[in-house]
Amino acid sequence: MPIEDVSEFIEKLEKAGELKRVKTEVDADLEIAEILRRVMYSNGPAVLFENVKNYDMPVLGNAFGSMKRLEIGLETNDFTEIGQRIVDLTKMDIPSGLFNKIKKLPELSKMSDSFPQLEKSGPVTEVIEESPSFDKIPILKTWIKDAGKFITLGLIATKHPETGIRNLGVYRMQIVDSTHALMHWQKHKRGAQHHEISKEKGSKIEAAIIIGGDPATVFSAVAPVPEGLDKYLFAGIARKKGIKMVKCKTIDLEVPANAEMVLEGYVDSADIRDEGPFGDHTGYYTPQEPYPTFTLTGIMRRKKPIYLTTIVGKPILEDAYIGKVIERSFLPLIRMFQPEVVDFAMPAAGWFQGFAIVSIKKRYPGQAKKVMMGLWGLGQLALTKIFVVVDDDVNVHDINDVIWAITTRADAARDTIIINNTPTDTLDPASPLVNLGSKLGIDATQKTKEEGYQREIQEQVKVDEKTKDLVDAKWSQYGL
Repeated sequence: MPIEDVSEFIEKLEKAGELKRVKTEVDADLEIAEILRRVMYSNGPAVLFENVKNYDMPVLGNAFGSMKRLEIGLETNDFTEIGQRIVDLTKMDIPSGLFNKIKKLPELSKMSDSFPQLEKSGPVTEVIEESPSFDKIPILKTWIKDAGKFITLGLIATKHPETGIRNLGVYRMQIVDSTHALMHWQKHKRGAQHHEISKEKGSKIEAAIIIGGDPATVFSAVAPVPEGLDKYLFAGIARKKGIKMVKCKTIDLEVPANAEMVLEGYVDSADIRDEGPFGDHTGYYTPQEPYPTFTLTGIMRRKKPIYLTTIVGKPILEDAYIGKVIERSFLPLIRMFQPEVVDFAMPAAGWFQGFAIVSIKKRYPGQAKKVMMGLWGLGQLALTKIFVVVDDDVNVHDINDVIWAITTRADAARDTIIINNTPTDTLDPASPLVNLGSKLGIDATQKTKEEGYQREIQEQVKVDEKTKDLVDAKWSQYGL
């Protein structure tokens, strides 16, 4: 059975030796963040802070900061399975005729098992705050020059104003006062798109900030799922079982019944304020910029909630591991659009949006550039700054192998392309303009004569198989 909530996740992590409890009093103002950074940079465990100064609520950090913890949370060690389930659903034919439908029932029932189920109540409805306030929540300040306290792992729920398709996204929120925060949803994100569409009908859009929940739902909020796919359905696909939902009390949105707490309210485009600076996952402070205001209208919570949070900064921190799972789980989807792709990697040091490596089974001239163009036109990959394309004999997860391919198979003039005036990640500190910059593509595949390679193709050195088998058999005798 899939993990249902944060408490169950904590139990499983503790049983696996992946969690430590801190009983010493700690401060949400900088101290917790400093502790978590040290733990993350040293590949340490998840940490549950049980005694937070001035608060009755424990804080859980670094819950997803290793591949093992993500394997526990998502109950798989092959994350490509998640993406493959979506691909399989797109290929499923809905049969006609009673006999054919009966034959397909097992497959159709698997699909229906992933749909969310609306309940009348759940653990998150145990307490309904009459006077909602951010003040009782141990929201962290993580860097000395941050503009204040920021919610960093809130799952922001919105609904498309026209289609009704529900979205979850993780956008940081700067706390302004007891009932107001600033919503940092970037221009390219779906929450911001929902907000823009809602402007035509009025300046406000309802939003709910979900704190905690089952690991699959947290992962789903971060994952760049295909356009039009309900995030709650994706969570069900990821965990092989639909999540339970409840209605909010002050707004017309559904939220996970097993969340720790839900902060209800609306975002008002008519109330714009300066947000930031904030020490972000690029390793730089993002500067002060105008963003819309979220007004808190209600809180639903458990009787004893746990505040789930994360901290970001120069890689490699917790978000790197979540990014690696996204990379693995979306490989089948990438292959669906670009069948020649063999493997795909987004190294954590490139904060995932900055640098990607793709290996392909090359069959014709110019194919590497074709793949680059295709990926730059695919969802959030449009914001990837640098693509390197290599042959399928290169391990995209071994940066030394990739560097070898670049330096032995790419010519700077022939195999490098630069595209100007294209969308960039809002957080890119090198971009000359906010949201607008350039892309770099490097074709590090072996070139053919059709691609202008006039020399004889040099033969790559390879071991003699007979000698290799001999040495394998005698290896223990060498004493090495």
